[in-house]
Amino acid sequence: MKSYVKKQLLRLRVYIIFDAVKRTKYIKKKNIFYKVGENFFFQPRKLPSDPEMISFGNNVVVASDVTFINHDIINTMLNGLSRNKYYSYYLRPISIGDNVFIGSNTIILPDVKIGNNVIIGAGSVVTKDVSNNTVVCGNPAKEVCTFNEFLDKRSQIYTNDIIEIDKLWRMFYDEKN
Repeated sequence: MKSYVKKQLLRLRVYIIFDAVKRTKYIKKKNIFYKVGENFFFQPRKLPSDPEMISFGNNVVVASDVTFINHDIINTMLNGLSRNKYYSYYLRPISIGDNVFIGSNTIILPDVKIGNNVIIGAGSVVTKDVSNNTVVCGNPAKEVCTFNEFLDKRSQIYTNDIIEIDKLWRMFYDEKN
């Protein structure tokens, strides 16, 4: 019981840290996940139910409202069927490699390995392993290009110049017309 209460208090503490940089430092300090590499950034305020089943490599950014699902509770319903058969709890790890960006509102299901140099588009549902050097998006997430193709495209669109808001709006309207 004590470990359950301690785990819930830890979850609450993470939730009430409003600043994502401070939240990430706290998560690393408390070793909440199985493994966290260098240059890790965790935007979500809610922790997964089984954070000890998630591993992050180096240079990983997790955007807001990403959901990690390490288990299901279907066994609860199946065991209620009264068929004299026991169905066990399903719990599996999620492994995330190096140089990975996970977009907002992504859902990652159990038993998934995300490789190195991967970008997952916002709103994706990752149901199976993601290969190295890929960009995936959609439901279910599918490869849309290679990591290097994305880098090339991104470097052509954006510069290091500071762009004014009005200029961005003009560019937007020019492209849409």
